[in-house]
Amino acid sequence: MLLVLSEDHKEHLAFLPKVEPAVVREFGRIALEFIRRGASPKIYEGAARKLGVPVEMVQHGVEGLMFLMTESSKHMISEVDFLDSVLVLGFGEELNQILLQLYLQHHSQIRSILSQLPSNLPAYHSLEWRLDVQLASRSVREQVIPMLTIHLLLTKGSDSISRVLQTDPRTLLHLISTLEAALASMKTSHTRRILRNIK
Repeated sequence: MLLVLSEDHKEHLAFLPKVEPAVVREFGRIALEFIRRGASPKIYEGAARKLGVPVEMVQHGVEGLMFLMTESSKHMISEVDFLDSVLVLGFGEELNQILLQLYLQHHSQIRSILSQLPSNLPAYHSLEWRLDVQLASRSVREQVIPMLTIHLLLTKGSDSISRVLQTDPRTLLHLISTLEAALASMKTSHTRRILRNIK
């Protein structure tokens, strides 16, 4: 899966090739520290003073790195996908390798931090299913009508949400095959080229 970066994010990260690789590593360290503990304006001001650039430029650069690292970790993208995602930014090979190294060193730690954050989306709790088959009715003696009933239990904070879904097996198999085909098509090189060129 490739990350699709908006024009704002590309603009924020455009500052990185203008500084030394050591500064990019330091920005990466600051971004990871901010993911752990939250942002601190004093650090932005100190870095801006050292580099002789506006505070907003440093802030946007660090926030762009934070976004890149959190989204990459959230989607657990591979090394190849990460490099393909940052390829659209037009960075040099050395900067791409520095970013990849930051991602590989810290993605599991970022995922654990993200898992501790409260989510406003319901989370899976349990699933129960039952297959009902109607063999006959008053009007038709011999018929076979299978129906799959799914009881899905979700949790959102301390609340529980219950959903009951009902479908026939043929529709369920079609849905599964369509989703599997969509996932497989996301991994093709043609799709990667298209995603790389999408703005």
